[in-house]
Amino acid sequence: MTEFIRRRAANAKNDILSGLTVALALVPEAVAFAFVAGVDPLVGLYAAFMIGLITSIFGGRPGMISGATGALAVVMVSLVAEGNAMGAAGEQLGLYYLFATVILMGIIQMLAGVFKLGKFVRLIPHPVMMGFVNGLAIVIFLSQLGMFMTVENGKEVWLSGTELWTMIGLVTLTMGIMFGLPKLTKKLPEALLAILVVSAIVIFGNLDVATVGSFIREGGGEGLKGGLPQFQFDIFEKVPFTWQTLKFIGPYALILAAIGLIESLMTLNLIDELTETRGNTNRECLAQGGANIVTGLFGGMGGCAMIGQSIINIKGGGRTRLSGIVAALALLGFILFASGLIEQVPIAALVGVMFMVVIGTFAWSSFRIMNKIPKTDLFVLILVSGLTVLFDLAIAVIAGVIVSALVFSWENAKRIRARKRFKDDGTKVYEIWGPLFFGSIKAFNDKFDVKNDPDTVEIDFVESRVSDHSALEAIFNLVEKYEAEGKSIKLKHLSEDCKILLYKASPKFREVIIEDIDDPRYHLAANPEEFPNSLSEYKF
Repeated sequence: MTEFIRRRAANAKNDILSGLTVALALVPEAVAFAFVAGVDPLVGLYAAFMIGLITSIFGGRPGMISGATGALAVVMVSLVAEGNAMGAAGEQLGLYYLFATVILMGIIQMLAGVFKLGKFVRLIPHPVMMGFVNGLAIVIFLSQLGMFMTVENGKEVWLSGTELWTMIGLVTLTMGIMFGLPKLTKKLPEALLAILVVSAIVIFGNLDVATVGSFIREGGGEGLKGGLPQFQFDIFEKVPFTWQTLKFIGPYALILAAIGLIESLMTLNLIDELTETRGNTNRECLAQGGANIVTGLFGGMGGCAMIGQSIINIKGGGRTRLSGIVAALALLGFILFASGLIEQVPIAALVGVMFMVVIGTFAWSSFRIMNKIPKTDLFVLILVSGLTVLFDLAIAVIAGVIVSALVFSWENAKRIRARKRFKDDGTKVYEIWGPLFFGSIKAFNDKFDVKNDPDTVEIDFVESRVSDHSALEAIFNLVEKYEAEGKSIKLKHLSEDCKILLYKASPKFREVIIEDIDDPRYHLAANPEEFPNSLSEYKF
């Protein structure tokens, strides 16, 4: 037990300091995403606190940070607007519909964990992963450019003159500290120190620059000061639990759950690579779902894993659950007791931190390998990056996986081969090489010359793999053609489950299939018990 505690406490300093840095970075992000969703800043801050705390304690990836995210906020904005329109004159119900949707979103995510759907993240190819990382880095970068703008006469315009150069100088100083400090010593958290130094310069230098406080007030908020999250009894009064309500919030909840899980599980994979450890995807699904149910009940806007803050945490030395717990509790402390101090932190310092996150997140190696990877993989990488920027993460990843799957099927469809030879007794033998599945059926059928083949034919599948229902259909049809020509055909080296399905279809196959001790031991993707009854229609 002593050794267990010693190992856990060895990284406590790094976890605590890294957690404090993350908490500072969470404030403007949560506030900004609350504005995007059209809700009060405290709704975003409460979500960051509750989701961050619950997933840090119960999640499947120590060191990963969760909170209110932009990927979800852009979907929530139309939900809130439509919800407001559904209320009576002057009654703003959008916020309550948002809470109800977040609760349903959490239930869906927990079901994904119960049914162990988190494992399907392994189906995401590496080019999709790289595209996701690059696209997200670009999205983070573009989101920070908004901090270089101000509102004049109701329009957003770029900063100019002294304001612009002061902003650039402070951002550059922040980045310089974060870049140079680790070269001098690795014992100090560079992001936290950079924020403190730049904040001190602004406060003691009395510089007129945008701060967290001014940012909140410009967005219509009153400040960071707030109390503990309160249970939202009004949800049950304002949102009618009817089929009409479910039809309205259901699609939003499904989209939000999908985006949240995809972003969380892909961030989990990325952190796994950075730390050379392995997280638990199904546990993360359960934790994310439970966190969203709680945050919906207590007035938060919902959220998921945050790649930017997670990388800040990992780069700052955060490795255990303590770092996420500290970040969440520190954020609550800012809301309750230190709102005045946090409101004085210059936006430029936080922008500089996020720019360094962008540099650390972007997979720069993708430029180096452009000429070394297949063109199809390069296309997928660029496609996912572009779709992440233009639309959202869910669309980008799903499109990337589909394109990768189609490319894989096309490439494997071309690998089917048939080597032909004759035995001494005149029997023609077809030795099949390569996977037999829906994509390679046409090429497989083209290998045979049914009309001109001799009276006895043998097909050897020892170097092939019969993969799906389409492959079985092709074997059925081929045998039927040879039988129709009055020719004898034998099948060798089929897997056990393939033979079972053929035997079920027709007893004739007990004569057609040659049993061999060297038959393959792999299994078909299809479950024999669930195979379509239509197979029994084949009669010989």
